[in-house]
Amino acid sequence: QVQLVESGGGVMQAGDSLRLSCAASGPTFNTYAMGWFRQAPGKEREFVAAITWRGGRTYYTDSVKGRFTISRDNAKNTVALQMNSLKPEDTAAYYCASTSRFVVLTTTDAYDYWGQGTQVTVSS
Repeated sequence: QVQLVESGGGVMQAGDSLRLSCAASGPTFNTYAMGWFRQAPGKEREFVAAITWRGGRTYYTDSVKGRFTISRDNAKNTVALQMNSLKPEDTAAYYCASTSRFVVLTTTDAYDYWGQGTQVTVSS
């Protein structure tokens, strides 16, 4: 079983920057990609960003393009989400996920393992 642990959440002001990190452990050798999702109260979990583990190809939802950057460190088995110009609508619990399957990366069904989440709150 792959274990994922997120860190870096917090309470921020609009316009601030924040960096989330996700550490993966266990049998990560066949990871195809890792992603970040978020879930606001009363809403469904939504895709934020993803990165392929070997090629480093990135994907973003439109609402975060130009503000968020996903990156990975293969040697440390970590993936990060740099979030700039935060907005109140970015408030959510952020989840890290990984998949070993060669699939479309923008849906929750694509991922095999999930972290417990870290809360990001952005006030105006």
